[in-house]
Amino acid sequence: MKKVFDVYLCFLQKHQSETALKNVFTALRSLIYKFPSTFYEGRADMCAALCYEILKFCNSKLSSIRSEASQLLYFLMRNNFDYTGKKSFVRTHLQVIISVSQLIADVVGIGGTRFQQSLSIINNCANSDRLIKHTTFSSDVKDLTKRIRTVLMATAQMKEHENDPEMLVDLQYSLAKSYASTPELRKTWLDSMARIHVKNGDLSEAAMCYVHVTALVAEYLTRKGMFRQGCTAFRMITPNIDEEASMMEDVGMQDVHFNEDVLMELLEQCADGLWKAERYELIADIYKLIIPIYEKRRDFERLAHLYDTLHQAYSKVTEVMHSGRRLLGTYFRVAFFGQGFFEDEDGKEYIYKEPKLTPLSEISQRLLKLYSDKFGSENVKMIQDSGKINPKDLDSKYAYIQVTHVIPFFDEKELQERKTEFERSHNIRRFMFEMPFTQTGKRQGGVEEQCKRRTILTAIHCFPYVKKRIPVMYQHHTDLNPIEVAIDEMSKKVAELRQLCSSAEVDMIKLQLKLQGSVSVQVNAGPLAYARAFLDDTNTKRYPDNKVKLLKEVFRQFVEACGQALAVNERLIKEDQLEYQEEMKANYREMAKELSEIMHEQLTWVPQCILLGYFCIPCHYGCCLIILLLSPVRIPFSRITYVSSVVIRGDRYPGNPINVR
Repeated sequence: MKKVFDVYLCFLQKHQSETALKNVFTALRSLIYKFPSTFYEGRADMCAALCYEILKFCNSKLSSIRSEASQLLYFLMRNNFDYTGKKSFVRTHLQVIISVSQLIADVVGIGGTRFQQSLSIINNCANSDRLIKHTTFSSDVKDLTKRIRTVLMATAQMKEHENDPEMLVDLQYSLAKSYASTPELRKTWLDSMARIHVKNGDLSEAAMCYVHVTALVAEYLTRKGMFRQGCTAFRMITPNIDEEASMMEDVGMQDVHFNEDVLMELLEQCADGLWKAERYELIADIYKLIIPIYEKRRDFERLAHLYDTLHQAYSKVTEVMHSGRRLLGTYFRVAFFGQGFFEDEDGKEYIYKEPKLTPLSEISQRLLKLYSDKFGSENVKMIQDSGKINPKDLDSKYAYIQVTHVIPFFDEKELQERKTEFERSHNIRRFMFEMPFTQTGKRQGGVEEQCKRRTILTAIHCFPYVKKRIPVMYQHHTDLNPIEVAIDEMSKKVAELRQLCSSAEVDMIKLQLKLQGSVSVQVNAGPLAYARAFLDDTNTKRYPDNKVKLLKEVFRQFVEACGQALAVNERLIKEDQLEYQEEMKANYREMAKELSEIMHEQLTWVPQCILLGYFCIPCHYGCCLIILLLSPVRIPFSRITYVSSVVIRGDRYPGNPINVR
């Protein structure tokens, strides 16, 4: 049968007259009808070759040939549908999609008007076929032609947007999505996306492309009974992986490229990609899938290499946790306005993920240049305001771009679950930004009138993803009144100081900057301004008791955090900064004194010291007192008492009275 088919195929591949071609089409229709199993069972080679050649004739200059070719392709689909008991024509569906993708690269002008007319003929045949009127066949044919048009449109657009990395990846993603039923082609486009990400330095996105490709192959092998876990095994790495579960299956598709060895190579490619992206914590999840296979093979050399790499990965995790210098991305909300320029993108909002620590000015300039090159610099404007935009207020003659820096947002439950910095930088969907406002309509006002609107954005997928920009699904707004703003701002200061002090390797420059902004006594700004506005006796009655109590507690934590930060800084500084340290300590005492007067309670902080008795000497830090017990009786070491907090009345000189809490 293969030899007979090759003869027919040769007629299609060589130039023939119109009459000869019509006779070949008729003969092929008869061959398909008499020997359907040849095309719909076993290897897909013959079906694939036939689809490829027929589709070439669907682009013929002769309308009669296009019509005959379209009807033959329809017959192949319909015969496949009948062969499966009117269930589906998966084999032909898959091979047509694969052939179209190959033709895009091989045939100039594919996808033009002539080819579109052929697709319409196929649709018309399905709609007018009464014998399959009450089946899903007609809608399945419509779905197939729609997928073909998507592929053709995206391919044409890719050439147009080759200098726009975000749009280019979006278009390739749409192709990969249209190939959800064709593992090999989906893999091809995901690999292409990974190459673009690597070229642009978006290594986390490249790593996610590798993970999706590997999950796709794992899912395919699982359905073939060749691997025990499918794409669900990768869910601990990214919840986005569920996309790979939507694969259609052609039972006769013998894809020799997908086997266990290929899967092993892809898994190791994943691990390498995650290492380059500095997402070391995920490498263990990949190796959990590889190790059992190498153990089964008794491949001890590979196992030794894997465990050595795993050791290095965990060492890297420890290193970056101590240094705090791993930067896994910066996020921005980007909105586009201007129907005449952005077309379908008009009014859309995206979350953009940029590498490392990208400043707002850098991404703004990049997008401005990109769209100025597209539309002309005189037609593009950046919106500086981060507030909600009413498109009716904008001039339709211009393309507008709004860029806002956003940060990941977590509720209290998530913060408890996401304990490490990595966990707060991986698999994130919600983001936040804040806008100041006052009830009088002004943007800025005094602390007693300053409100802010917190906007929480939810993206369709989690970051990192196979794309570096993800559409915003919905947003939620919360308005904070002035005392709530004070509580929020002071809580942030406390959290920042505590985090800096608890780091294994303290960033002294950052610590000193935070300290200087915290302990410097400023009349109309800073912590004292909040205290005067909301905790002074003349003002507290204006605000709810629970909010006042909460703000007082935050200030107690703030004084403690500043004291701890001063002690840590004194331990780190050299002699040339002693005068600077003394100045900050003096500011701290002055601030604590004024806060104590406002809150009517004594506030200051002393590091944990050893309480030995009544005679006082300065401790190692120089900012607290050690009290020596003078007694003729020998005190066992186990009886020494530790004091965690001491409130000092007076200066730090021996003999001054103290109150121990």
